[in-house]
Amino acid sequence: MTMAYDYEKLGLKVGLEIHRQLDTKKLFSPVPSELSDEVEFIFQRRLRPTISELGEIDPAALEEFKKGRTYIYEGSYELADLVYIDEEPPHMPDEEALKVALQISYLLNATPIDEVHFMRKIVIDGSNVSGFQRTAIIAMNGKVDTPWGSVGIPTICLEEDACRIVERKDKEVIYRLDRLGIPLVEISTTPDIHHPEQAKVVAKYIGDALRATRKVKRGLGTIRQDLNISIKGGARVEIKGVQELDMIPIIIEREIERQLKLLEIRDELRRRGVKPEDIKEEFYDVTEIFENTGSKIIARTINNGGKVLAVKLPKFRGLIGKEIQPGRRLGTEMADRAKKYVKGIFHIDELPNYGITELEVNAVIEKLGLDEDDAFVLIAAEEGTAKKALREVLQRAREAIDGVPEETRRALPDGNTQYMRPLPGKARMYPETDIPPILITEDMKEEILANLPELPQERAERYVKEYKIDRSLAETLVNDERDELFEELIAKGVKPSLAASILVVVLKGLKKEVPIENITDEHIRETFELYLNGKIAKEAFDEIFKELALHPEKTAQQVAEEKSLTLLSEEEVERIIDEVIQQNIEVIKAKGMGAMGMIMGRAMAKLRGRADGKLVSQLVKKKLKEVQGSAP
Repeated sequence: MTMAYDYEKLGLKVGLEIHRQLDTKKLFSPVPSELSDEVEFIFQRRLRPTISELGEIDPAALEEFKKGRTYIYEGSYELADLVYIDEEPPHMPDEEALKVALQISYLLNATPIDEVHFMRKIVIDGSNVSGFQRTAIIAMNGKVDTPWGSVGIPTICLEEDACRIVERKDKEVIYRLDRLGIPLVEISTTPDIHHPEQAKVVAKYIGDALRATRKVKRGLGTIRQDLNISIKGGARVEIKGVQELDMIPIIIEREIERQLKLLEIRDELRRRGVKPEDIKEEFYDVTEIFENTGSKIIARTINNGGKVLAVKLPKFRGLIGKEIQPGRRLGTEMADRAKKYVKGIFHIDELPNYGITELEVNAVIEKLGLDEDDAFVLIAAEEGTAKKALREVLQRAREAIDGVPEETRRALPDGNTQYMRPLPGKARMYPETDIPPILITEDMKEEILANLPELPQERAERYVKEYKIDRSLAETLVNDERDELFEELIAKGVKPSLAASILVVVLKGLKKEVPIENITDEHIRETFELYLNGKIAKEAFDEIFKELALHPEKTAQQVAEEKSLTLLSEEEVERIIDEVIQQNIEVIKAKGMGAMGMIMGRAMAKLRGRADGKLVSQLVKKKLKEVQGSAP
């Protein structure tokens, strides 16, 4: 639920960047685009920034280099050939991936370019072995119409995905190579989005166009949505890693709140007369004050030979602890900057606390010569490390005087965000010399235009008309990306109403009980195959899916046999019904056909999942009539 901001008055501007993996071979080598935990080789690299053709070093690349990390790469020979360990030039781009990107372009009303030129984008966080990512513009000047107005799509790009992180340590990151090279489409909008809900509508429309191709991957990590947000007087901030559609308005609201609070802090600092040059790089050694401290963190650092250093922040008292997002303060932002060197910081607005006493706080105030409005920040670490971390704190304090810093932030699950790195600049792009330009011919354009897929909303409408299923079922099938499987099952002879009910109602009903994301399309196909071959009843789907969700390594056949869910013969069903009738014969004689409900319930308790309910009903009715006819 969004807050009541006047977005027009705030000058809210939002742009989207959506990345989606394509379900084709890898982009520059005919390697399967699959994930695997198999590790057959390991190697390591160090990466450093280079000067671009503009003669500049990208600030985001420089920030990563400062972390001084070593990158470890794990891979298997099937999913990472010489191209993806940077020992062989790239092959020509996968033709299918290129055609899917062109399909998406037309669905988004964009115009394909005539000649595709791949570029190298400098990335030295270790996620690309080579230190760069290959990317190319495929189409331009698309648009999405919304109730708030039209939103432009200036570029649609085709690029390669990065490695996936296995483990992150202070000075080492372990990456898996399997994801590297999977084709991605990157769709960027203009900053013409002026309402949080409008952003959600645009993201959904783009998502629908992507799904329409049926050549995009599904599941966690296959789609990444980034937001670029600014307000009047604030700054452009890029927020990466927005996973859920419904979180988009919440994250925008939280960023508006953060920027407004930072502007309030700026105004108060200016009212107090603080200037950036007042924030001086002066480190105070206050270790002796904490020689007998009750703070476990500080005591442990001192015992290990570390020091406690402090810096003075003139006129910042009361503002470091000011909340800027729920549960996050300006001090949190300072700590985020320092985290590349230390685990955390202490500041005056949160003390005494964490084992630090009021006496120790007053002693620091006295040593630094603080006035009533002045603040301090403490860091306990090895001296050189503490100084590096405090420099980050001082820089963030200077930025607070200017207002909102331009930066890249990470989306958190609750809708808040966290600092990642500075915004990347233009200095990170240069031409790819290993891939020649690719012509997009008129014949290729005509072929793609002639075979454009229907959009999800059109597909849902067709399901309602063609298969006579409920509209909400049809829309859920399409939105949950089960529509392709739905049509496959119908082609095999499954009734549309049953296929839709199992794929939507049964699976969603299990969501609170078991991890349904473990149930694969192959599991579902196997289960329906058992049903079509007369080996299970439709009532067995629920139990089989529950077990497969908990034990995805099993097959549907195994589960059906283990849980005795395979269908009994009609003779066996009849024998069990006879037993139930004999056990309740007196009630039947008294009530006659009025006992139908009770007998059905007791029979199904023994036969559920092992006999078709319709057959059980027919046999129970037949047996009750026989008993009634033979009664004296």
